[in-house]
Amino acid sequence: MEDKDLILMLKAGDTSAFKLLIELYGNKVINTCYRFLLVKEDAEDIAQEVFIEVFQSIKSFREESKLSTWIYRIAITRSLDEIKKRNRKKRISSIGKILHLDEVAHWIAGGTMPDKYLQEVEKMNEIMQALNTLPESQRVAFTLSKIDGFTNSEIAETMNTTTIAIESLIYRAKKKLSNELKNILKNNL
Repeated sequence: MEDKDLILMLKAGDTSAFKLLIELYGNKVINTCYRFLLVKEDAEDIAQEVFIEVFQSIKSFREESKLSTWIYRIAITRSLDEIKKRNRKKRISSIGKILHLDEVAHWIAGGTMPDKYLQEVEKMNEIMQALNTLPESQRVAFTLSKIDGFTNSEIAETMNTTTIAIESLIYRAKKKLSNELKNILKNNL
Protein backbone atom coordinates (compact mmCIF):
# COMPACT_ATOMS: atom_id res chain seq x y z
CA MET A 1 0.00 0.00 0.00
CA GLU A 2 1.27 3.46 -0.88
CA ASP A 3 1.46 6.34 1.59
CA LYS A 4 -1.28 8.24 -0.28
CA ASP A 5 -3.75 5.38 0.15
CA LEU A 6 -2.83 4.93 3.80
CA ILE A 7 -3.21 8.66 4.45
CA LEU A 8 -6.64 8.71 2.79
CA MET A 9 -7.78 5.76 4.89
CA LEU A 10 -6.41 7.36 8.08
CA LYS A 11 -8.13 10.66 7.27
CA ALA A 12 -11.36 8.72 6.81
CA GLY A 13 -10.94 7.29 10.32
CA ASP A 14 -10.37 3.71 9.18
CA THR A 15 -9.17 1.72 12.20
CA SER A 16 -7.60 -0.96 9.98
CA ALA A 17 -5.38 1.77 8.52
CA PHE A 18 -4.35 2.72 12.05
CA LYS A 19 -3.37 -0.91 12.73
CA LEU A 20 -1.42 -1.00 9.47
CA LEU A 21 0.31 2.27 10.40
CA ILE A 22 1.46 0.72 13.68
CA GLU A 23 2.63 -2.44 11.89
CA LEU A 24 4.63 -0.38 9.40
CA TYR A 25 6.15 2.17 11.78
CA GLY A 26 5.73 0.83 15.32
CA ASN A 27 9.18 -0.67 15.82
CA LYS A 28 10.92 2.20 14.04
CA VAL A 29 9.17 4.79 16.24
CA ILE A 30 9.97 2.83 19.40
CA ASN A 31 13.63 2.62 18.32
CA THR A 32 13.71 6.35 17.59
CA CYS A 33 12.25 7.14 21.01
CA TYR A 34 14.62 4.68 22.66
CA ARG A 35 17.66 6.44 21.18
CA PHE A 36 16.61 9.52 23.14
CA LEU A 37 15.13 8.01 26.30
CA LEU A 38 17.34 4.93 26.75
CA VAL A 39 14.58 3.15 28.67
CA LYS A 40 12.53 0.62 26.71
CA GLU A 41 9.31 1.13 28.68
CA ASP A 42 9.51 4.92 28.32
CA ALA A 43 10.15 4.57 24.60
CA GLU A 44 7.10 2.33 24.24
CA ASP A 45 4.93 4.77 26.20
CA ILE A 46 6.05 7.72 24.09
CA ALA A 47 5.56 5.68 20.90
CA GLN A 48 1.93 5.10 21.94
CA GLU A 49 1.51 8.84 22.41
CA VAL A 50 3.07 9.43 18.99
CA PHE A 51 0.56 7.16 17.25
CA ILE A 52 -2.35 8.69 19.13
CA GLU A 53 -1.17 12.13 18.03
CA VAL A 54 -0.75 10.93 14.44
CA PHE A 55 -4.26 9.50 14.41
CA GLN A 56 -5.77 12.61 16.01
CA SER A 57 -3.96 15.10 13.80
CA ILE A 58 -3.80 13.21 10.48
CA LYS A 59 -6.50 15.47 9.03
CA SER A 60 -4.17 18.44 9.41
CA PHE A 61 -1.27 16.61 7.73
CA ARG A 62 -0.51 18.67 4.62
CA GLU A 63 1.54 15.98 2.86
CA GLU A 64 4.43 18.38 2.24
CA SER A 65 6.76 15.65 3.48
CA LYS A 66 6.62 11.88 3.55
CA LEU A 67 4.32 10.32 6.12
CA SER A 68 7.31 8.62 7.77
CA THR A 69 9.18 11.93 8.11
CA TRP A 70 6.16 13.53 9.76
CA ILE A 71 5.79 10.59 12.16
CA TYR A 72 9.49 10.67 13.11
CA ARG A 73 9.37 14.42 13.73
CA ILE A 74 6.49 13.83 16.15
CA ALA A 75 8.48 11.01 17.79
CA ILE A 76 11.53 13.24 18.20
CA THR A 77 9.48 16.11 19.58
CA ARG A 78 7.69 13.84 22.05
CA SER A 79 11.00 12.26 23.10
CA LEU A 80 12.60 15.65 23.65
CA ASP A 81 9.59 16.73 25.70
CA GLU A 82 9.98 13.62 27.84
CA ILE A 83 13.68 14.32 28.32
CA LYS A 84 12.78 17.79 29.58
CA LYS A 85 10.43 16.29 32.17
CA ARG A 86 12.79 13.60 33.48
CA ASN A 87 15.14 13.92 36.35
CA ARG A 88 15.40 17.68 36.15
CA LYS A 89 17.37 17.92 39.35
CA LYS A 90 19.87 15.31 38.24
CA ARG A 91 20.32 16.87 34.81
CA ILE A 92 20.69 20.38 36.15
CA SER A 93 23.17 19.26 38.79
CA SER A 94 25.18 17.72 35.96
CA ILE A 95 25.34 21.10 34.23
CA GLY A 96 27.37 22.59 37.06
CA LYS A 97 29.84 19.72 36.84
CA ILE A 98 30.04 19.95 33.06
CA LEU A 99 30.73 23.66 33.29
CA HIS A 100 33.36 22.98 35.98
CA LEU A 101 31.39 24.90 38.54
CA ASP A 102 31.92 22.58 41.47
CA GLU A 103 30.51 25.15 43.87
CA VAL A 104 27.31 25.27 41.85
CA ALA A 105 27.09 21.48 41.66
CA HIS A 106 27.65 21.22 45.44
CA TRP A 107 25.10 23.95 46.08
CA ILE A 108 22.49 22.31 43.81
CA ALA A 109 23.07 18.92 45.41
CA GLY A 110 22.14 20.35 48.79
CA GLY A 111 25.31 22.07 49.90
CA THR A 112 25.46 22.51 53.64
CA MET A 113 21.67 22.67 54.06
CA PRO A 114 20.22 19.45 52.55
CA ASP A 115 17.32 19.40 55.01
CA LYS A 116 15.85 22.72 53.90
CA TYR A 117 13.33 21.64 51.29
CA LEU A 118 12.09 25.13 50.51
CA GLN A 119 15.57 26.37 49.76
CA GLU A 120 16.06 23.41 47.45
CA VAL A 121 12.88 24.27 45.58
CA GLU A 122 14.00 27.87 45.21
CA LYS A 123 17.43 26.80 43.97
CA MET A 124 15.89 24.40 41.48
CA ASN A 125 13.58 27.11 40.17
CA GLU A 126 16.52 29.45 39.69
CA ILE A 127 18.51 26.79 37.84
CA MET A 128 15.51 25.99 35.64
CA GLN A 129 15.19 29.68 34.88
CA ALA A 130 18.85 29.74 33.85
CA LEU A 131 18.33 26.74 31.57
CA ASN A 132 15.17 28.31 30.19
CA THR A 133 17.03 31.51 29.26
CA LEU A 134 18.67 29.56 26.47
CA PRO A 135 17.01 29.67 23.08
CA GLU A 136 15.28 26.35 22.38
CA SER A 137 17.86 25.24 19.80
CA GLN A 138 20.73 25.84 22.24
CA ARG A 139 18.88 24.11 25.09
CA VAL A 140 18.12 21.04 22.95
CA ALA A 141 21.64 20.80 21.51
CA PHE A 142 23.26 21.29 24.93
CA THR A 143 21.00 18.75 26.64
CA LEU A 144 21.45 16.12 23.94
CA SER A 145 25.22 16.60 23.88
CA LYS A 146 26.32 17.22 27.44
CA ILE A 147 23.65 15.39 29.37
CA ASP A 148 22.41 12.61 27.09
CA GLY A 149 25.73 11.93 25.39
CA PHE A 150 24.71 12.14 21.74
CA THR A 151 27.41 12.96 19.20
CA ASN A 152 27.28 16.25 17.34
CA SER A 153 26.48 14.44 14.10
CA GLU A 154 23.55 12.60 15.73
CA ILE A 155 22.25 15.89 17.10
CA ALA A 156 22.68 17.58 13.71
CA GLU A 157 20.63 14.85 12.06
CA THR A 158 17.91 15.08 14.71
CA MET A 159 17.75 18.85 14.57
CA ASN A 160 18.02 18.89 10.78
CA THR A 161 21.14 21.09 10.68
CA THR A 162 24.91 20.83 10.27
CA THR A 163 27.50 19.58 12.72
CA ILE A 164 29.18 23.00 12.67
CA ALA A 165 25.88 24.63 13.65
CA ILE A 166 25.53 22.17 16.54
CA GLU A 167 29.06 22.94 17.76
CA SER A 168 28.21 26.63 17.71
CA LEU A 169 24.91 26.09 19.56
CA ILE A 170 26.62 24.04 22.28
CA TYR A 171 29.44 26.56 22.69
CA ARG A 172 27.02 29.48 23.03
CA ALA A 173 24.78 27.52 25.43
CA LYS A 174 27.73 26.55 27.61
CA LYS A 175 28.99 30.13 27.74
CA LYS A 176 25.57 31.58 28.58
CA LEU A 177 24.78 28.93 31.19
CA SER A 178 28.14 29.41 32.84
CA ASN A 179 27.46 33.14 33.24
CA GLU A 180 23.88 32.58 34.44
CA LEU A 181 24.90 29.98 37.02
CA LYS A 182 27.74 32.16 38.33
CA ASN A 183 25.25 35.02 38.83
CA ILE A 184 22.83 32.74 40.68
CA LEU A 185 25.65 31.44 42.85
CA LYS A 186 26.75 34.99 43.73
CA ASN A 187 23.19 35.93 44.68
CA ASN A 188 22.81 32.92 46.98
CA LEU A 189 26.09 32.94 48.88
